[in-house]
Amino acid sequence: MFVRTSTDGTYQPTTLGDLGISSSSNQLVCLSEFTYKKGTEIFGEGEPAEYIYQIKLGAARSYKMLNDGRRQIGAFHLSGDIFGLVNGDFHRFTAEAVVQTTVRLLMRRRLDEAAQSDSVLARELLSLTTKNLQHAEDHMLLLGRKDAVERVAAFLVEMDQRSTATAVMALPMTRRDIADYLGLTIETVSRALSRLRRAGVLEFTDVNQREINILDRKQLHAFDLQSH
Repeated sequence: MFVRTSTDGTYQPTTLGDLGISSSSNQLVCLSEFTYKKGTEIFGEGEPAEYIYQIKLGAARSYKMLNDGRRQIGAFHLSGDIFGLVNGDFHRFTAEAVVQTTVRLLMRRRLDEAAQSDSVLARELLSLTTKNLQHAEDHMLLLGRKDAVERVAAFLVEMDQRSTATAVMALPMTRRDIADYLGLTIETVSRALSRLRRAGVLEFTDVNQREINILDRKQLHAFDLQSH
């Protein structure tokens, strides 16, 4: 399912600060890096939550399969994002690589042990958990109250805010991924994107329409009525 990227078969030492995690001691931790092929499962729903994960390169999606066979994507994880923090001993979602993705793995037990004697780290873990909860609440609001164009606009606002690119935003996910994240059909997502393009909000810069140039961010936020 994965390929270890380290050549000597050992864990790679780094500091918590290198992961973007605040701590008072910035102690060394042992990481393992794995590269997952596109569409490969990183962890499955119901599996023990033994590690936390950080995207080094690529992107991942967390999702649940519903009883009727539909897939509901709960979150996309992009470069630098930490995920897999759960309130319990088992994962409630499945995580999968959207494209070929390199992931850092850190043993959850080690992090929990360090947090017991590091109040800064404990607050940082609480902050990360709170952010995940806030995202879940925002996503629930998006699914429950917004029409199709508002949902797509909200998605683009989110991706734009998380993007490190200054010009063109390159989306790693497919239209099906976007549809399953927004609770829409692929056709509805395509129509909403076309409406935003006709309104002068965005333009596509590639044939596959995954590279998007946001032309009018003020108008994009206006379509996302719940972003204010």
